[in-house]
Amino acid sequence: MNAVTDSSLLQEHSHKTGWKASLDLRCEARGGRSVLAHNLHKGPLRVQKALYPEGDGVCQILMLHPPAGIAGGDELRINVSVASGAHAQLTTPGAGKWYKSLGPLATQDIVLEVAAGATLEWLPQEVIVFDQARARASTTIRLHEEGCCLGWDILCLGRQASGEDFLSGSFRQKLRLERPDGTPVWQEAMHLAGSDPAMQAAASLDGHRVFATFWIAGRHDTAALTEALRTLDIRHGICGVSALPHVTIVRVLAHSAEHAREYLEAAWTLARPPLTAREALRPRIWKT
Repeated sequence: MNAVTDSSLLQEHSHKTGWKASLDLRCEARGGRSVLAHNLHKGPLRVQKALYPEGDGVCQILMLHPPAGIAGGDELRINVSVASGAHAQLTTPGAGKWYKSLGPLATQDIVLEVAAGATLEWLPQEVIVFDQARARASTTIRLHEEGCCLGWDILCLGRQASGEDFLSGSFRQKLRLERPDGTPVWQEAMHLAGSDPAMQAAASLDGHRVFATFWIAGRHDTAALTEALRTLDIRHGICGVSALPHVTIVRVLAHSAEHAREYLEAAWTLARPPLTAREALRPRIWKT
């Protein structure tokens, strides 16, 4: 993402304590238009722009983290709620990064709440975990009955373009889909240390350095969509589809973010029309 240009942001930062940043967003339906009705930020988390490439029905929100990455000691919180009748699509202008840490833990906690009759697409670009990073990330999707959420998480271990592997440090991640009362519907957790044997084991990453999860939760014909997704081929990597009672999960293992993205975008292109009655229109920011 873009480098810091706001001197006020620099004044808020302490190398000892890190950034304490938050972003609180709410999208509502007003007169047939999905609008960003609430936008509250603290620290270097911002909405770059709200766009309408598909007309009034879908509010496309570009989230920006000006420091470009998350460093040791940083604490980021993102809360997004989509009200009944609204459709929000959130993405980022570039890859996220978890930087090397000299000791402090970096954290990012995301809560996505989707009301009955609302649609949320959570489609950030990939995240790169640097060697010696110490990171913990969580994403919680709170889905009401008749709500719909499509989203993905794409993780790259090490900086492949620089020839850097993830040899030390640690990365913890938790994904959770729950009902409004907090009852879990689907959840999973992962903890990888640098050079963890799981990175090479055939039963886990099998030597791949990119892995991704795409979830489809809410109103859909699970059987028909699952069968359609299973017809997709991946050019390079390993993929799989699991149909659970309330969510369909697509998995990808690859050697590059491009290959993982190519497959997930194909899955999203298949899933979006039956769930939203809209064709899949790739955000223009992905092409820049």
